[in-house]
Amino acid sequence: MSALYIALPIALLLALVGLIAFVWSVRSGQLDDLETPALRILGEEDERRPAGHQSNRRTDSRTQPSEASEDR
Repeated sequence: MSALYIALPIALLLALVGLIAFVWSVRSGQLDDLETPALRILGEEDERRPAGHQSNRRTDSRTQPSEASEDR
């Protein structure tokens, strides 16, 4: 029975914190648009890249064969 005196206030405190966090997220607009982030992943990746941005391919000497290795 004495465990209830500790567990019940802790559970109520956690529930209150969760409720406050939920109310804050609703009021600040965190839950306004739930569909756009899910659909954004389906779009073309090139649309998000700034102009002049190169692809993710590495162009250093480790990935491209050098001229010396072609002579062998």
